[in-house]
Amino acid sequence: MDFLSSFFSINNKIPLEIVGYQPSYIEAIGTIAGLLCIWLASQEKIINYLFGLINVSLFAVIFFQIQLYASLILQIFFFAANIYGWYAWSRVNEQKQAELKIRWLSPKQMAIVAAISIFAILVMTFNIDQIFGYMAKVVVLALQGMGSTIIMPDLPPDAFPFWDSVMTILSIVAMILMTRKHVENWLIWVIINVISVAIYYHQGVLAMSLQYIILTGIALNGARLWIKAAKHNGQQPE
Repeated sequence: MDFLSSFFSINNKIPLEIVGYQPSYIEAIGTIAGLLCIWLASQEKIINYLFGLINVSLFAVIFFQIQLYASLILQIFFFAANIYGWYAWSRVNEQKQAELKIRWLSPKQMAIVAAISIFAILVMTFNIDQIFGYMAKVVVLALQGMGSTIIMPDLPPDAFPFWDSVMTILSIVAMILMTRKHVENWLIWVIINVISVAIYYHQGVLAMSLQYIILTGIALNGARLWIKAAKHNGQQPE
């Protein structure tokens, strides 16, 4: 148990400095898994979802420790979305097509996605502490029901409620679009990654900030590749 507690702590640093920064073990492993996940997704490799599951599990622990609760909740969604994406990319549909085809959203779909996103961001911004507090209470009660002596922790308020909510909602949208192979997912990831670089740098998790700089480049390349693939499939933005 002491080994696990030490491993999952952001204060347990690896004996190696990267650009003057010494990341924790959980940061380093989570970051590598995240980079592999996104790069493989840009190449349409289904194995990306395995690394995605590793990434979101470790990052959920990190976000709890640095008080980004919306991002923590997001990892729960990502875990389920990675499982669904793995299924969706591998299933055979009624037309016996072995995979989804890369395509664009229609203007109507884009308008609906934008409206829902804006509304959800506003709701999340003003309620993130209450939402996370309720979820934490449910988890604590569940653990107590199984015999644990854990008590409800005193949770500080979310460090960046608006930007945390923007990253959360847009990430949900981008992940859904990725599982359905819509080109727009990469353009949304670029926006998310730029915000993430600033937020994580400010919170002192520099390895994650560096990761999102790299992810911005991967997302741009992913957009390029998927736009090319959509054109090959006879799909053009309307």
